[in-house]
Amino acid sequence: MTTSPALQTRLVRVATGRAAGARPARRRRTVLFTVLSFAVCLALGIQQWTSLQLGGFDLGIFDQGVRGYAHFGLPVSTLKSVHHEFPPGFSLLGDHFSPVLALLAPLYWVWDDPRMLLVGQAALFAAGVPLVRRIASRAFAGADARVRTRVLDVAALVYGLGWPLLISSRGGFHEVGFAVPLLLLLFERAGARRWVGVAVAAVLLCATKEDLGLAVGAFGAVLLWRGRGDGDRWAKVLGWSLLVGGPLASAVEIAYAIPAMGGEPGYYWNYGQLGADGGEALRHVLGNPWLLVESAFSSPLKPMLLGWLLLTTAALPFRSATSLVALPLLAERILSDNPNHWSIARHYDAFLWPILVTAAIETLGVLWSRGHLRQVRRLGATAAVLSLAASGALGLYHLALPYEWQPKAPTAALARAAELIPDGATVEADNQVAPRLTNRTRVMLADGTPRGQDYVLLRYTQRAFPFQKDPDQAAYRAFLLAHGYTELFDQDGVTLLHRTGPTPVPGTHLPGPGSTPYQEVIPPDVGHNFFLG
Repeated sequence: MTTSPALQTRLVRVATGRAAGARPARRRRTVLFTVLSFAVCLALGIQQWTSLQLGGFDLGIFDQGVRGYAHFGLPVSTLKSVHHEFPPGFSLLGDHFSPVLALLAPLYWVWDDPRMLLVGQAALFAAGVPLVRRIASRAFAGADARVRTRVLDVAALVYGLGWPLLISSRGGFHEVGFAVPLLLLLFERAGARRWVGVAVAAVLLCATKEDLGLAVGAFGAVLLWRGRGDGDRWAKVLGWSLLVGGPLASAVEIAYAIPAMGGEPGYYWNYGQLGADGGEALRHVLGNPWLLVESAFSSPLKPMLLGWLLLTTAALPFRSATSLVALPLLAERILSDNPNHWSIARHYDAFLWPILVTAAIETLGVLWSRGHLRQVRRLGATAAVLSLAASGALGLYHLALPYEWQPKAPTAALARAAELIPDGATVEADNQVAPRLTNRTRVMLADGTPRGQDYVLLRYTQRAFPFQKDPDQAAYRAFLLAHGYTELFDQDGVTLLHRTGPTPVPGTHLPGPGSTPYQEVIPPDVGHNFFLG
């Protein structure tokens, strides 16, 4: 039976009308999920700010750095440079090579406050929602409208409320705020075969953090693998460019750019089990590859981390070649000697989240195209439930707890004491209150070394980073009171000292041109050294 031309025309018009009517609905849903992600991520950050859980390390450091950009200068941070003994003139570009942070400077022209970084990061995370929906729409291009709508909504919800984004939001601000949407842009533009967009995203990723060039290189390998039977010459050119250019950019940034900005070569080398530096580690591994296995399983937390990533994604991402992009980022953490790198309680998993989400969507899309509809529904529902359950346990439930919106007595006392410090003063401050002072004083970390500043604000009954032992702060307080400081405030174990004596405090020290940077040894009972701690 043949259909008349008139009926065919009518059917085309009906289908076109339905598609046109669906577009505004999809846009509204995209906006809804984007706003939801932004609101939740921002609420978690503001909750931590309100309860004084965001410290000078790291929110205060980034605040000082971005404020430097906002005043058309270098990203200088006294919180970082003084405590870690970097020489004068050191900028945060010598710590991590992240010039992309300069893009946040206009936020400070609107409101000169550290909370603008929380707003910016929440907006950057939320900016990934439309990209995830595009990736999902392309992966399920052959599905009917109802299925595509459901897939796009679930993908947006799982990504936008992903537990790594929520944990990172609770931790303040980091460069990962840019890495997340840029990785998604890299994948989305590649899926659309828009190679200029892929190149732009790759360059920006290399300007986000010095190790992301390794992820860019891995994606170049993925492009070459997927395009091996393709006649698209530009795809191959770009694949080789990323494969070579990404790691090369990382090498140049680590070896030349960071030291040129005052950084210490090898400062973040945390792979002593493999060798003293990259060259020695390579020689050792080539001579004894078993070293990699020994390092990867040197702590039970390392396989637990991998197991957690597998569990909360139902292992879906690891059926897609895109998951290879996560390999260098995971290897950095698993092979590291630093216990903080093995925990899920910090921001490191947010670097992986856009990779895992994209790879999971691609896996489900391939299964759908092959007709495995029941398997797609089962695996997709399982991954979504597991991921959102983790999000509820590790992030969302905190918003419903009233006491988590309130500071504890000692931290509340820190905030009250900080209000007594006049604008423009120089301050040594407790880590937890430092971000409250960065926009109006010259603040550095109170670490037990006298710095000769106008004010010293610290707790003396409760140990705080970076002090090593419980009595250290009380001893530092007594020392300063005996050498020219008077006490202006003493409540709930918090003291505010004001320098009044003209005699220099014994041992006063500020880093000079020849100072040697160091990393402090964190006590084993302090910090995020546990899987969920």
